[in-house]
Amino acid sequence: MEPIQNAFSSLMKNKQFQDTFQKMRIEVRNHSKVQAFLQEHRQEITDDMIDLSLNKLYEYIGQSVNCEDCPSVERCKNMVQGYHPYLTIQGKRIDLQYERCPNGEKYDKRKKHEALIKCLYMPKDILQASMSNLSLEDSGRFEAISAAKQFLVEYEKGTFTQGLYFYGPFGVGKTYVLGSIANELAEEGISTMLVYLPEFLRELKSSISDGTLEEKIQAVKKVDVLMLDDIGAEQMSSWARDEILGTILQYRMLEKLPTLFTSNADLSQLEHHLTYSQRGEEEKVKAARVVDRIRYLAKPIQMVGQNRRY
Repeated sequence: MEPIQNAFSSLMKNKQFQDTFQKMRIEVRNHSKVQAFLQEHRQEITDDMIDLSLNKLYEYIGQSVNCEDCPSVERCKNMVQGYHPYLTIQGKRIDLQYERCPNGEKYDKRKKHEALIKCLYMPKDILQASMSNLSLEDSGRFEAISAAKQFLVEYEKGTFTQGLYFYGPFGVGKTYVLGSIANELAEEGISTMLVYLPEFLRELKSSISDGTLEEKIQAVKKVDVLMLDDIGAEQMSSWARDEILGTILQYRMLEKLPTLFTSNADLSQLEHHLTYSQRGEEEKVKAARVVDRIRYLAKPIQMVGQNRRY
């Protein structure tokens, strides 16, 4: 096989190739990042090495490095999205290798973060909720925010920490506080599940026919931290109260898994709601049993204030 140097020398005799090669050489050598690399390795690099590696150097200067010209992974212009090139010396050549770029690392972190928070039938903006946006100067929410921060301080995976039962009128930010807690926990690698309970119960009814009922219940039962939103807003049936809600709460109570709630009703009002089934049956003992589990799992915290949805 003809040595590559000989093949290169033959190409250099071609006038058109010569012109193209000289333009590439000038463009590459004038690039600030290439100049910095050549200066750093000036004891190792020769002119022949630069010429033989010109295609790699040209590829390098045409791509985004450190995301300088790249707004996001989704709009990355590099050959491999989410990765940026760096120059290295391999024997007698300058080579090009790729590593995860800053935008790619941010993307990975965000995706990992989002994967830790499962939202079932919840507004998308809850995923953007942040404790930093919650002010202790708001008297109507002072106790709730303080309790949320205390929960985050005390919670340790594998140990029981009593959750919170936020109750109060519409729009005071109960669900937003849950989302803020979920995001803080995700930063620590702790998985949470936020469930809009009325819609979840409706979904479970349809799951009986397709055979996925038990799978869905198990997922909710076993998550590290469970958050049940708007308990008391559902149309309660004996089946939903005893076989679904009661079963989930009993498991989490026995396994000492933290559970948080939001509701428009205090616990007395919730017990009244759970007492009467859709058919008008009065079942006080069964309702009291569910509320007793909630009292064990979560501390009641009232939230008041103006409706922030309008």
